[in-house]
Amino acid sequence: MRALIVDDSRFIRQHMRQLLQRIGLSCEEATDGREALRLLESADAFDFMFLDVNMPHMSGLECVKTLRDAGLHPSMKVMMVTSEADNSFICRALEYGADEFLIKPFTLEGLREKLIMLGHAA
Repeated sequence: MRALIVDDSRFIRQHMRQLLQRIGLSCEEATDGREALRLLESADAFDFMFLDVNMPHMSGLECVKTLRDAGLHPSMKVMMVTSEADNSFICRALEYGADEFLIKPFTLEGLREKLIMLGHAA
């Protein structure tokens, strides 16, 4: 299974990559929403995208909305990775097409539980 990690923080991308590889996923990375969309237009399908919310150039919300509106990779599960826990924000992200949320900071077990919820057999 393949995952795309989208975050402007190199530390967070590396941390997520290490955790996801321990679970058995292969990973690619993008530093913002625009880079992620360019990669998704040219790459084979990903099973999961882990999408930071607050990034330069294109936020995670803009990215997931653009992705879903364009119909790119419709079966790919999008997990927003954020420290935002506001209900109105969560509702808007779900409306735009996000499938789940992972609240920072997170653990390997928390990540594993979210992946199981999205259909990844751990």
